[in-house]
Amino acid sequence: MIRVPEIKLPLDSTEEDLLFYTAKQMKTDVKEIQSIQLVKRSIDARNKQNIHFICTVDVALNHESVFMKHNKNSKIKYVAPYEYTIPATKKLETRPIVVGFGPAGMFAALILAQAGQNPIVIERGSAVEKRQEQVFSFWYGEKLNPESNVQFGEGGAGTFSDGKLNTGTKDGRARKVLLELAEAGAPSEILYLAHPHIGTDYLPNTVRNIRKKIISLGGEIHFDTKLTNITEKNGAISSIEIQTQNGTSTILEIKHLILAIGHSARDTYEMLYNSNLVHIEQKPFSIGARIEHPQSLINRTQFGPYEKHPALGAAEYKQAVHLKNGRGVYTFCMCPGGIVVASASEEGGVVTNGMSNFARNGKNANAALLVGVGPSDFGDVHPLAGMYLQRKLEQRAFELGGKTYAAPVQRVEDFIERRASTRLGDVTPTYQRGVVPCDLSSCFHEEIYESLREGILKINHNMNGFSYGDALLTAVETRSSAPIRILRDETLQSVTLKGLYPCGEGAGYAGGIVSAAVDGIKCAEQILYSALQ
Repeated sequence: MIRVPEIKLPLDSTEEDLLFYTAKQMKTDVKEIQSIQLVKRSIDARNKQNIHFICTVDVALNHESVFMKHNKNSKIKYVAPYEYTIPATKKLETRPIVVGFGPAGMFAALILAQAGQNPIVIERGSAVEKRQEQVFSFWYGEKLNPESNVQFGEGGAGTFSDGKLNTGTKDGRARKVLLELAEAGAPSEILYLAHPHIGTDYLPNTVRNIRKKIISLGGEIHFDTKLTNITEKNGAISSIEIQTQNGTSTILEIKHLILAIGHSARDTYEMLYNSNLVHIEQKPFSIGARIEHPQSLINRTQFGPYEKHPALGAAEYKQAVHLKNGRGVYTFCMCPGGIVVASASEEGGVVTNGMSNFARNGKNANAALLVGVGPSDFGDVHPLAGMYLQRKLEQRAFELGGKTYAAPVQRVEDFIERRASTRLGDVTPTYQRGVVPCDLSSCFHEEIYESLREGILKINHNMNGFSYGDALLTAVETRSSAPIRILRDETLQSVTLKGLYPCGEGAGYAGGIVSAAVDGIKCAEQILYSALQ
């Protein structure tokens, strides 16, 4: 195959147009093209008067060798078809165990199952069918389930999100992740869009199908079951204790454990710290709030006269600014046409996140507006101090919201002018548990508040309308990444406990669905390599 990049394509183009513009880019006749496959498509909106697609395609061509011999475009190159190969291995003495069934644990288990290792998965939350009921129940006023919620359960926190698949990794395993997700029911366009997403409405079926595939290959998955203890012998993991939600405990003798617990498993963090078996260190993360705008405003800002073009859909954005105080403020997990969701996993705390369906057709856009924090902000050298800071902020938000899981909100104009909000404007909040207008300064210490305030104003210079007065800040956003890192060596095993593989976001080694899944694959590969030693 021959890869052809940088093909400019009008918004109203057809498949025939793609063929024509590809031939034009290659300076060859259309009749010479045997087949064409779209590899990547992005939107070029730098010039608001001429918005178009930029495409990369793979082409099968008549007389390819002759073409390449005379090709003078250095960017047009031969490429080999992508293929993921399971590492050569042999049967492990004991079945490997994966704790956590978010993206990292799911793909670790999938690789182990595809390698014939019959993995056992332990997930504290429920299967996605039951989990959906639990989450929706909480959103619409019922009691929080601390074991199965937006953070815990099949698919991890990503199941109730936009399902973004953006990643900065150049790791080829990311393609394996996308191919498996598409095969499991995710929209096929994730294979070529520059900013792919699955959508909350597609995610449950997608993760369910991956679960079924793992089971069909000999894997075992135990939902509503939590890791409660780890034991070692001679510096290596020897057994774990697991407990079901009805209180039944079981001891499993093991040699290989992938720990993919996610960034919110605070009780597991504390268990690991108290065990003194792993080395945990503080890690910087980010805190802030969700910022909610009318989607029509974002469309107008990003697409100008093309704002209603059907080929473009709901506009998105990604912004980052550097402040004089040395901090960075940025947007994260932007959800076009989405809603702000109640994402608590502990009683007595308010946590926000964002999600959107595949169509992204809601009236509002939302994103996390975050400022980076680090050890100097934690107030303690304790390895879990960052986690305790997260909890403190969430509890403050809970109190400001009236202790009902309603969220404290503030109009952006009021936030900038440092006055309490007493009313809402023309942005109708989407947070399901209700909102309470207030002054968010009591949620954040002064430097963080001022950083967010300055960040809004600076971002507005880059993206006109971001500081729109009626835009709404909903607090708090604290779960952008893990507040700790569990140290591991070059074999991805804990530096202090052989056979334990800290993995994914919860261990501090990923940031998003794809990067977490890739890390899960890498940890699984290391277990397969170990079987040959």
